[in-house]
Amino acid sequence: MTEPNDGKQVPRPTPDTRPYWDAAARGELSLPKCEDCGLLFFYPRSVCPGCSSLSLRWVPLSGRARLHSYLISHLPSPGFEVPYAVAVVELEEGPRMMSSIVGVPQDPEHLVLDMELRVVFETHGGVSVPKFTPAVSR
Repeated sequence: MTEPNDGKQVPRPTPDTRPYWDAAARGELSLPKCEDCGLLFFYPRSVCPGCSSLSLRWVPLSGRARLHSYLISHLPSPGFEVPYAVAVVELEEGPRMMSSIVGVPQDPEHLVLDMELRVVFETHGGVSVPKFTPAVSR
């Protein structure tokens, strides 16, 4: 099945990020966790940013998060309709990551800090991309 080109950049998995994108393709959010110090972290990399250990394992996450911060861009960008929010979400398990908030108007009235979110996946160029939507309807 061919999907239309929405103009958005398509992520290019690397050896360090391949497990992240493979999990997303299965509809799962997964991150690396250090076997030595226990740090769960984003962005995926081959060395623990806490203790420099190479002993990492990938763990599935709940997909639940809270809106930590965001900005609303009114500048056009390929594949995005303005305005659009660029968000930092704090995952229930602790790490923070940048993402998009979908399923809600892109304005401060609807993007309430600390609001509960859940992960959803959208496909762009054959790659499933994690995004977040409000966990409860407002």
